[in-house]
Amino acid sequence: MLKTLHIENIAVIEKTSIDFSEGLNVLTGETGAGKSIIIDAINAIMGQRTSRDIIRTGESSAFVSAVFEDVNATVRAKLEELGFDAEDEVLILQRSLSLSGKSACKINGRPATLAMLRELAKNLINIHGQHESYELFSPETHLGYIDSYGGTLPLREAYAERYRAYKVLQKKLNAANSDESERLREIDLLQFQTSELFDADVQPGEEEQLETERTSLLNFEKISSLLNKAKMMLEGEDADGGAEAVDVAATAMQNAASYSPEYEEISNALTDIYYNLRDVAGQIDDAIDNLESDPQRLEEIEERLDLLGRLTRKYNCAADELPALAERMQTRLEELLNFDKNRDDLKEACESAMEDALALAAELREKRRQAAETFARNVKTEMSFLNMPNVELIPHFEETALCADGIDKVELLISANPGETPRPVAKIASGGELSRMMLAIKTVLAATDDVDTLIFDEVDTGISGSASEKVGLKLREVSKDCQVLCVTHQAQLAALADYHYLIEKRVKEGRTFTVVSPLDHAARVRELARIIGGVNITDAALSHAEDMLRNA
Repeated sequence: MLKTLHIENIAVIEKTSIDFSEGLNVLTGETGAGKSIIIDAINAIMGQRTSRDIIRTGESSAFVSAVFEDVNATVRAKLEELGFDAEDEVLILQRSLSLSGKSACKINGRPATLAMLRELAKNLINIHGQHESYELFSPETHLGYIDSYGGTLPLREAYAERYRAYKVLQKKLNAANSDESERLREIDLLQFQTSELFDADVQPGEEEQLETERTSLLNFEKISSLLNKAKMMLEGEDADGGAEAVDVAATAMQNAASYSPEYEEISNALTDIYYNLRDVAGQIDDAIDNLESDPQRLEEIEERLDLLGRLTRKYNCAADELPALAERMQTRLEELLNFDKNRDDLKEACESAMEDALALAAELREKRRQAAETFARNVKTEMSFLNMPNVELIPHFEETALCADGIDKVELLISANPGETPRPVAKIASGGELSRMMLAIKTVLAATDDVDTLIFDEVDTGISGSASEKVGLKLREVSKDCQVLCVTHQAQLAALADYHYLIEKRVKEGRTFTVVSPLDHAARVRELARIIGGVNITDAALSHAEDMLRNA
């Protein structure tokens, strides 16, 4: 569950920490006090996209952190999959935002990515925003609810993989059945290109080797002069070269060593140097003998390098990549030349992939039909409790062509009043009915979702009176199995909370601040009285609020 939320420089919140508890946690406050900012901060720590406009005016950065305790096994498994330590049941998520647009994230103190936060969020928190009810207008969401309730998501994922494989083969088959004249043009081009590349017979490292040889031939005179200079310095004239000088020095030190052994090491070293110099002198002699100017070879190299340059420019790749390119072109050419056989093989593979996908789609459809009936019945029960006793909810299936979701188009049809024919949600449901329907769906799914914290942002929109109290009772029931956070304007709902937080906007030294405070019993009475009575809190409102808390 979410234990602590810490916020710095988010909108009008300069700095605040909120400690949440198990059960039903309610947040209330005047309109515009900053209740939505709390939700924005939670969305940010869950890895959702944020605008730099969320950063408090005058500040260059913002920071949000969340501490979760007793995280479930699914979250711990996901942590291990992402490469983080999952032994401790405490999870700390952090995110920094800056005006430059950059975002830095950490999981348990280690650097992470937004994608990692989003992965963890799936099994940490489920947020139902005040506008999310309008998702019920889209039949696509109905199918997601049924899959989630029926436990068919793994099967749906397996089907999606088969479907993607089928679509890849279908695309290749369509390409194979393309215009015959285009195929012949491609064959003609590939035949010329492969002939050109194979005739060139470019070898790995050839270009670099030719460049080195060309440099040597172009600098023949300089190399010859330098080699002869080196030879002269070693051999000299009249035995006065460097090697002979070292030999004289070695002899002198050998004689000195005959008088004192301490010079023997120096003598030996000079003797080694002399023989090494003689060996090097011999190598220089060989190099001079092998050195030659070859204008014809230079011309051949220039022509070859020119060919390599034209090919690399033409095919837009390095010379060493030309052989591999030629092989790929040859493979493609053979595919085109063997068009009929390849097309027949591709058609057979495509039909087989389609049959595999259809088989899984049929299995998926059967499981969905079974789950949909139970799901609709349970949601109807919850909606009846929420002051919609005459509601009818019918899952309507329509078979479609093979698509990403299977072969089903599913829509929940609703009738809110007796005698009305069930119709699409978008055509008959009011705002209050939408809110209660969504709460009923969330309640039913809560039993199957592996999420420890549910957040409802003004789920009571469009609801008043006894319906508000019923919504509160339902939220309190849900909170027995998982932590619930709820932003509300309804006193009936707030009175049922286990913990109540007040969000207030204050002005100090010309700056606006939002403060979040946990309320004790007396403060709760006053806040409920404010919600009931408005600006002027009367004794009657206070007495009513006291009664509400006592009855709750």
